[in-house]
Amino acid sequence: MTFSITARCPTTGMLGIAVSTKRLCVGARCPFARARVGAISTQSFVNPYIGINGLDYLAAGMDAASARDRLAAEDGGRSLRQFAIVDREGRAAAYSGDECVGWFGHLTGNGYAVAGNMLVGEPTVTEMARAFEACRGEALPERLVRALEAGQAAGGDKRGRQSAALNVVHTEDYPLVDLRVDDHQDPVAELRRLWGLYQEELEPIMSTLPSKVHSTRPFNLKGIRQHLPQDA
Repeated sequence: MTFSITARCPTTGMLGIAVSTKRLCVGARCPFARARVGAISTQSFVNPYIGINGLDYLAAGMDAASARDRLAAEDGGRSLRQFAIVDREGRAAAYSGDECVGWFGHLTGNGYAVAGNMLVGEPTVTEMARAFEACRGEALPERLVRALEAGQAAGGDKRGRQSAALNVVHTEDYPLVDLRVDDHQDPVAELRRLWGLYQEELEPIMSTLPSKVHSTRPFNLKGIRQHLPQDA
């Protein structure tokens, strides 16, 4: 019922997920990411604890494949589940239960995993992988959005369109990017629009936020003020 890409940037270490589905609020249920740990998309009769527990397993030192195997083994509904994992080193693994619905499947590559179920067909997944690999050198969020666009153009969810999300973490405990399209007739296109707004309006101020990792970074009041609306 969903198509997604989960990935790590080899240059920056960013981790993230882009996902879309014909269901409300996919961003609240499917993507899970933790800076310097990993990223997981859990889908197909969603079990959120795959994301929650999976990040804990990665944080404890498991690699993506080991976490996948444990998560599948301990889930009584594994035959209906689908999930993809990328760990802090960029190792990717994915799982698709044999009772997932419609066309379903997954692919893994260097630093990424794509997965989908109840799709129009296999090209949704293969085109996502192709698009992601074709834009090496771009920032991870941009690559994720391009992959999602390619998946939608290749068919996407066979039931239609409703929601999409982009979640990316970098060095902090809070997300670098957290964009959600909860209910829209063309959610991937709307996600592209929001990503453009983010780059214009939010990206310039992200470096002004308090940092747990860069503890010596001074509070940048000047940097904040220059992005505030000016009085008439």
